[in-house]
Amino acid sequence: MEQAIALTHLRKTYGDVIAVDDVSFDVAPNEIFGIIGPNGSGKTTTVECLQGLRVADRGEIRVLGMDPRTEGEALRRRIGSQLQESALPDRLKVWEALDLFATASAKSADWRAEAREWGIYDRRNAAFADLSGGERQRLFVALALITNPELVFLDEMTTGLDPAARRVAWSLIEAVRQRGATVVLVTHFMDEAEHLCDRIGVFLRGRVVDVDSPSRLVAKHNPSSRVRFSTEEADLSWLSGVPGVQKLERRGARVEVVGSGPLLAQLAAALVGHGIAPPDLRVDLPTLEEAYMALTQEGGLA
Repeated sequence: MEQAIALTHLRKTYGDVIAVDDVSFDVAPNEIFGIIGPNGSGKTTTVECLQGLRVADRGEIRVLGMDPRTEGEALRRRIGSQLQESALPDRLKVWEALDLFATASAKSADWRAEAREWGIYDRRNAAFADLSGGERQRLFVALALITNPELVFLDEMTTGLDPAARRVAWSLIEAVRQRGATVVLVTHFMDEAEHLCDRIGVFLRGRVVDVDSPSRLVAKHNPSSRVRFSTEEADLSWLSGVPGVQKLERRGARVEVVGSGPLLAQLAAALVGHGIAPPDLRVDLPTLEEAYMALTQEGGLA
């Protein structure tokens, strides 16, 4: 099956500044592919080259089987896009923008239904200039999805949304994939990437330093978990011999054990075996955010 996106050796410079340097990755049809990385790492430039909004200096690009450099107009009829920097005329009303964008495709959803889904129907008669930052963000995402595109680019989709609205946005993006579309999601929110994405490309200094599923990125770059509990037991030196234990720290009665593998099960068994049953025994599993920090530091950011 042809990939939704096939990108090989992409390079883009602005004068002496190298924005993207030898970036390669594929995105499978119906996949939610995440792009994460520090500001200035080349994420947005890459996404704009994929849409034909910027012309790459070098590299092979195929999006839905098309070359955005030569078939950009035809490609943009098949994709949806919510850009990091977007704007509309100040006096354009919400319903007018949605109705206008819906005319771009015969497959478009009814703008009223789209406005209700994104919580902006009650603001349908408001002018763009009168919308709050969160309302503008919801409108831009609705505009990206209203044509029922085959491929959707979402750049910082949930910036400006409150926590409840972010969760609604997540469910809507999952619904977009369930309808058969492919999603490319650029985000700074690690919980968002971990929750939504099948695979993630990690950008650093214009390059992709790793591409993998969230769970495998965590396993490769931050396999350690932390178990915390409290005890008055004076001597815990024997915990160092428990399988998987890497480090033991103690502050008074509070104990933190860092290790890998089934650490919680191993520690619980060892503690009970020594007659210790702490009621506050808990584990903090490794997260994508911790793996991301480790990976970017390995790549020379820190």
